Amino acid sequence: KGGFDIIVSSIPYQVNKSELIIKMADLVNSKKIEGIRDIRDESDREHQVRIVIELKTGVNPQNILNNLYKYTDIERTFNFNMIALVDGVQPQVLRLKEMLQYFIDHRDIVIRRRTQFDLNKALDREHILEGLKKALDHIDAIIKTIRASQDKDDAHKQLVAKFKFSDKQASAILEMKLQSLANLERQRVEDELKEKQKLIKELRALLADPKRILGVVKDELVEIRNKYADARRTKVVARAAKVMSMDDLVPAEEQVMVLTKGGYIKRTDTESYKAQKRGGSGVIDIDTKDEDFVNIFLTVNTHDDLLFFSDKGKVYQIKMYELPEGKRATKGKSIMNFLSLTGEERITSALVMPKEGKNEEKFLVMVTKKGVVKKSDAANFKDVRRSGIVAIGLDKDDELKFVNIAMKGDLVIMATKNGQSITFKESDVRSMGRTAGGVRGISMDDKDEVVGADVVQSEKDFFLLNMGEKGYGKKTEVKNYRVQKRGGSGIKTFKVTDKTGKLMVSTVVGPETKEMIAISQKGQVIRTSLDQVPVIGRQTQGVRIMRLKDGDKIASLTCL
Repeated sequence: KGGFDIIVSSIPYQVNKSELIIKMADLVNSKKIEGIRDIRDESDREHQVRIVIELKTGVNPQNILNNLYKYTDIERTFNFNMIALVDGVQPQVLRLKEMLQYFIDHRDIVIRRRTQFDLNKALDREHILEGLKKALDHIDAIIKTIRASQDKDDAHKQLVAKFKFSDKQASAILEMKLQSLANLERQRVEDELKEKQKLIKELRALLADPKRILGVVKDELVEIRNKYADARRTKVVARAAKVMSMDDLVPAEEQVMVLTKGGYIKRTDTESYKAQKRGGSGVIDIDTKDEDFVNIFLTVNTHDDLLFFSDKGKVYQIKMYELPEGKRATKGKSIMNFLSLTGEERITSALVMPKEGKNEEKFLVMVTKKGVVKKSDAANFKDVRRSGIVAIGLDKDDELKFVNIAMKGDLVIMATKNGQSITFKESDVRSMGRTAGGVRGISMDDKDEVVGADVVQSEKDFFLLNMGEKGYGKKTEVKNYRVQKRGGSGIKTFKVTDKTGKLMVSTVVGPETKEMIAISQKGQVIRTSLDQVPVIGRQTQGVRIMRLKDGDKIASLTCL
């Protein structure tokens, strides 16, 4: 009938299904909850619990669910008090974390006592074995002394006096039969002595290292779990269960994400940008102030997770559909409404969170304005707080500018404002921790800076698309860029002249890339086929791609 249905397939412990349905009906009749057309109990043998809540057309199901959670027992919270004797003194009410910590502390004490007991036992045995080893050196004299003694006490005194044995060593020798003592094998004694000495060393190392003690606690808990654990009957979740999420309500479709340098963001339909011939003047994309212009332009699915990287080296995460929707000429809303940025922090790069693939190790390659490059495992950025986390450690005068996804065997290409570029293997950069800094990617003078950084899977069928600030651009085959070691000054990729201006954009395009969208600082946009951009050599200036008005410059470029 055009509306949503909410299906209840399970209810909380001790909740009566019939009473729950009656409560829902009362809320509808009293108009405390509006938007429900019908409530049906379709429970049967196959579906032990199946309550169908039919909604009216145009009603937001999430709002109905929120009210059901609020006014009915469709969701219930169970509380319990954790009272325990702490240090055997007085009962205390503990929080879950405190209870777990006291248990870990208790296990720490138990393992330390057990280890100390084993150590004392091993030390005693080592002492006895050292006595037996010493006895083997004088076995005949020892046997003769024992036989000549009047009794056991006399023999004990003689062994201590003549051979300097300790009381324990002398007692251990006397407890052995003379035949066993005579047949004692030196190799067996020495092997056992070495074994005990090794054990003593391990036990002392364990007692001296709190982290190793905690490791034993963990290993023993895992062993108990593997031996005795059975499947949970309830599911532990981080927050209250929700039957429906926004993913179910928002259609999955391709949209364009636009972010200005001034921090205004929006998402809009890709069809808003019609393809034009090379050399066109473009259309006005966004209502921005004179000093603002489009900085990042991405084609993204509405269900994708976006990672936003700031110039300060932090990363933030948000769903594409959580961003405001707008028309082509609207300004959008401040990104500060969606991400917890500091006052002076600005977003310089954005990408779609990499999907996990079988046998695919993915990395994020980060490049700074000063030519530093860093590689980090993409798994480090799987769950990023909206308040942000550190993605790279930066020098005070440096900024994070570009972030790309890479896999093993890929090539990294960096380009600078003065038209230099360098290509090197991703393996030249070791994988680093999330908060670490990077290593030198390209060497350049103080007045130069990195304006483009990308990753390419191979040299075959890939091009480097370069565009100067005055609208001149070209494509050059990646195979024309020899692979070098990172850290050098690179080779020429774009001929910088007064006509072209400085190099502003440098990005890799492949055979599946059909179109490009270029945006100027004053908001002009041109969408054109990449087939119209000529393929020419590295040391050339290219052709006019976009005709700009006086004082305007290229701000960003994206490919579709």
